[in-house]
Amino acid sequence: MRTFVGIDLGSTTTKAVLMDENKEVIGRGITNSRSNYATAARVASEEARIDARFTLFRRALHVGEAGHEHSAEFLAALERNFRLIQFLEQLDDLEETCHRQLEAERFKAVAGPLQEALHVIFARLREEAASLYAPGAKRKSDFFRDIAGSRFHVHAEAVAREMGIALEMVLNAYDKSIIEVENRPPGGELSEKFRRAVARMLAVDSHAADGEGDFAAMIESALGIELEETYLVGTGYGRVTLPFSKEHIRSEILCHGLGAHMMYPGTRTVLDIGGQDTKGIQIDGHGIVENFQMNDRCAAGCGRYLGYIADEMNMGLHELGPLAMQSSRPARINSTCTVFAGAELRDRLSLGEKREDILAGLHRAIILRAISIISRSGGVTDQFTFTGGVAKNEAAVRELRKLIQENYGEVTININPDSIYTGALGASEFARRAVAA
Repeated sequence: MRTFVGIDLGSTTTKAVLMDENKEVIGRGITNSRSNYATAARVASEEARIDARFTLFRRALHVGEAGHEHSAEFLAALERNFRLIQFLEQLDDLEETCHRQLEAERFKAVAGPLQEALHVIFARLREEAASLYAPGAKRKSDFFRDIAGSRFHVHAEAVAREMGIALEMVLNAYDKSIIEVENRPPGGELSEKFRRAVARMLAVDSHAADGEGDFAAMIESALGIELEETYLVGTGYGRVTLPFSKEHIRSEILCHGLGAHMMYPGTRTVLDIGGQDTKGIQIDGHGIVENFQMNDRCAAGCGRYLGYIADEMNMGLHELGPLAMQSSRPARINSTCTVFAGAELRDRLSLGEKREDILAGLHRAIILRAISIISRSGGVTDQFTFTGGVAKNEAAVRELRKLIQENYGEVTININPDSIYTGALGASEFARRAVAA
């Protein structure tokens, strides 16, 4: 099967989309961008290939079709086992890397106790690993660094206390290692990992394939389909850092415009709020950009700004929107300067303003700024499509709907659950057209 790859290297996340010759998206992948865009592109592409395999598995198992009710359960179990295998592989890599850190001069005096502590910590991490991927298990993130980091800290505190060693030394070995491991994606052949996942789940549950014939044989058949990477196009904030030749690069504006058109063919105005910039784009009926405007050189009012706010409030980025939605009296905020975000936030809190009111005011200020950028690009035309990571923030969406209604009346507003992939989607279509032409 010929596939066409689009990679969007954002300032905070890197996304990849695999498209087939029929313009159907068969795989999506996302990862943290880190400071190493080459690694981020490789990881996102690998995740998209994994997702594409699950698309092929769904087709082979006829998931969602009448008479194949058990196939969805089988596939969900397969994915949990596959992810568990990946997690354990990276955990092994992390432990080995932590032990290598102890060879450094600064650790020599305490290397023995630290080795023992690390052995206990990783043994406990492996013990609980299966529960992290059990049916119904809740994880705030699927990134290895986030999962392993939070659990490592919990066990490190307990083990350091039990053994009477300095927690700081244990965490120092971890901090030096996690970056190295994160920039070294899981190796090995994907097909073999899928086979191991099937074998593991069938060993655990001998009834897993009951009622649906030989699921394992169907998976094996789907693994025989080759995913040929026919052409690749890169876009996004970090695209110039990759060794792509000129014909393999497209601007963010073009890719977001085309991607929005592919999601919603009636789109004429696109707003993208990413980690580092905000873009207002006007497109025609073919997804071709007619006009656009971007924010100035700073990241005010973008995803990076919300990240600073989340850090200052000791919250997860995903928690900002729900808390802002609780506000009954939004604060009036005129500035969204990232540089002064922390100081302004602390000042307002010290004056007794509620956190939810401050956040509601901040979200309104962000969207006001975005509406100003859109107006300079030509205003809002029906239909309007909101893309980027901030499109998942319910408080931002609420303010956007209000302000568009106030300024432009009734307009169809499209927000796709996969809007964060819009740029990568447009890039994959450029890749397909490069070959089709």
